[in-house]
Amino acid sequence: MAITKWTAKDVARKVIDNKELFILDVRNSDAFIDWKIDGQKFKYLNIPYFDLLDGVEEILTEVPTDKDILVVCAKEGSSIMIAEMLAEEGLKAGYLVGGMKSWSTYLEPIKVGEIANGGELYQFVRLGKGCLSYMVISGGEAAIIDAVRFTDVFINFASEKNVTITHVFDTHLHADHISGGRHIAELTGATYYLPPKDAEEVVFDYTALDDGLKIQIGSSNIDVDALYSPGHTIGSTSFIVDGRYLLTGDILFIDSIGRPDLAGLAEDWVVDLRKTLYSRYRDLADDLLVLPAHFMIIEELNADGTVAKRLGDLFAFNHGLNIQDEELFRNLVTDNLPPQPNAYQEIRQVNMGRITPNNDVQTEMEIGPNRCSVR
Repeated sequence: MAITKWTAKDVARKVIDNKELFILDVRNSDAFIDWKIDGQKFKYLNIPYFDLLDGVEEILTEVPTDKDILVVCAKEGSSIMIAEMLAEEGLKAGYLVGGMKSWSTYLEPIKVGEIANGGELYQFVRLGKGCLSYMVISGGEAAIIDAVRFTDVFINFASEKNVTITHVFDTHLHADHISGGRHIAELTGATYYLPPKDAEEVVFDYTALDDGLKIQIGSSNIDVDALYSPGHTIGSTSFIVDGRYLLTGDILFIDSIGRPDLAGLAEDWVVDLRKTLYSRYRDLADDLLVLPAHFMIIEELNADGTVAKRLGDLFAFNHGLNIQDEELFRNLVTDNLPPQPNAYQEIRQVNMGRITPNNDVQTEMEIGPNRCSVR
């Protein structure tokens, strides 16, 4: 029986459509425990590749005989061999093209909703990393917010929509992934914005993303309003788009809140974090649709694959927004920080423009789960 080639896009549709899939992950156990392909109806078996070199007979009772088996490894090679072994046993086996490396880089664009006068808002979901980027389209123009480093995805999507990228924003200096913002701006002639309080060490030109800044996109009078919201970083800035959508960066997520320690200043920034979440955001309309820059767990995806929820709903159900005692809030935030993102210091240096590693090195720097939130 021939083996099947699965692309990251194929697997992404299984995740988004909430379909079943059996994954045989042949990476080492520590790698699997740290980071895997998440699907709400996925089932898993983790057996390191080296344990299967003599054959797959011992695991035949642990894998389905009547369903697809997707074999996954780091970069593809090992999974091909194991998939072939399973196929020789008559099983419906396939492998993920490019392995977890390809899963980490795949982006799925999904329409979030309409904007006044025919505009649209798209969310780019990076399922393998938990990153969320955005494109606001109106009147033949586009603005991009929190772009990841795969510039061609955004440029090609804008071309498909027949719009010109005119503005590119980063809500803050990212530490868990490499931004594509300034590179998109360089390639398209768009203006690149970065909060000045996060940009003190950058070595490139940018336009200051100041509190209260209003940018019109296209001819449809759609304002992208900047809202200073420190706490994750000292410069973190949110956006209110068209009076309907609240893009929160890494300050507020659907199921958690942002961590304040990625510059080593947790004790200092936790005060700013609380002020943003419990004062600045409390003054906003409950009907705003929260669109964060990351998601933490696969259960945060909606039925259409988007990650979004009303601000009022988050005030009701997000535990991080309902800790009334300030000292308890401080302790819970600073005592429940997950491990730092992989290579986060180096990623910050890349996003400052201070180092420029090649593409393979950048991929390795980003490998692993998203770790921007307080658990």
